[in-house]
Amino acid sequence: MTMLSRRRLLQAGTAMVPAVVLGAPPARASGAPAVEVSGVVPAALAGFDRVLKTYITERDISCAQLAIAKNGKLVLARGYRYSSDGRTVPAVSPTSLFRVASLSKHITATAVMRLVQDGKLTLGASVASLLGLSTAADPRLADVTVLRLLQHTGGWDLALSQDYLYLDHVIAGKLGVPLPITQDHIIKYASGRPLDFAPGSRYAYSNYGYMLLGRIVEKVSGQSYESYVKQKLLAPVGITRLRLGRTLRAEAAPGEVFYESRFTGKTVTNPTNAVVPTPYGGFSMTNRAPGGGWLASAADLVRFARIFDAAGPVLNATSIGRMFAKPEIGVTASGSWYGAGWWVRQVTGHLNTWHDGSLPGTYTYLARLQNGFTYAALFNRREESGSLDFDVLSPRINAEIGKVTAWPTTDLGPRYF
Repeated sequence: MTMLSRRRLLQAGTAMVPAVVLGAPPARASGAPAVEVSGVVPAALAGFDRVLKTYITERDISCAQLAIAKNGKLVLARGYRYSSDGRTVPAVSPTSLFRVASLSKHITATAVMRLVQDGKLTLGASVASLLGLSTAADPRLADVTVLRLLQHTGGWDLALSQDYLYLDHVIAGKLGVPLPITQDHIIKYASGRPLDFAPGSRYAYSNYGYMLLGRIVEKVSGQSYESYVKQKLLAPVGITRLRLGRTLRAEAAPGEVFYESRFTGKTVTNPTNAVVPTPYGGFSMTNRAPGGGWLASAADLVRFARIFDAAGPVLNATSIGRMFAKPEIGVTASGSWYGAGWWVRQVTGHLNTWHDGSLPGTYTYLARLQNGFTYAALFNRREESGSLDFDVLSPRINAEIGKVTAWPTTDLGPRYF
């Protein structure tokens, strides 16, 4: 399934309708629109800074971040805020937190692979057996393995059965329970329905599959999902800011940006059916935690990406290789494939890996490219016209890489970690 169809399905799943003003901060005195920046951009990397400024002014994005690492060193860390119409936009620093949406998936995949590495789990283990799921509705559920969940070949297809993580009202009605529903309710509902295809036969993006992976992390480790990630993945590499996000704006973490969308929907947080801004109650951040619930800064994400550059305190070389391995279904027509939480493509002497994240009010992109170049770009609004954000952003970033004649050698890491 293409990323375009995925986005349209996610929009449909939240029952969003246009709004005139949504989630906007209070107005301030009007002035000439300008992008205000924070953080560090060396002169040699000014081209990347211009790309971000152009991108957010073209799309009227009010909050953004960019971080770039070269050969493991953080060489650019920047926050951006922009107001085209006089609205007050809170300052954005290089350490401000954003919902990173599906960039959460490689974090969950890393947690699973660490459990495998420690001998506590196998990639071929049956998910139904691990979680005690009934196979009565579809015996093929027994063939869903941990690896198939990681690679989106488990049997659920958004195009056929919608995204279970956006069906709060439907699930509550079917199960006869009040809102808000929990992950247990989603699993009960999904387990009572047939799969959309035979596990392992093809690829179809599944947020539900990653929700199940989070439950597996908890079952096998004996810890909460968030605690395990913080202890086993984040602490060893010196990352302290990452945390799971919350649904309502009143629950925002310290330093978290606000999110903008032109859509509204019925709240999933209570049974009132109140119409709310979609980023703040139109979906549950708690339920989507393993597949789309983390908060991070761009600098945090490029630091976490160093885990995959070489064996270290989190993953060994074998585990890294397993995360980037080709799935049993082979590669796409373009030569890429979905590994474990990453899209992967072979280039000369290197595996490029990348992923994007998209929620109402959020767009994120993270890429590890050849020659030791890694970058993360985060935004508090996504394109809502159906176009693909990174089709514009990624080529512009890539074009700047070749223009750098001398890369900075100063590591900004100690400033932000």
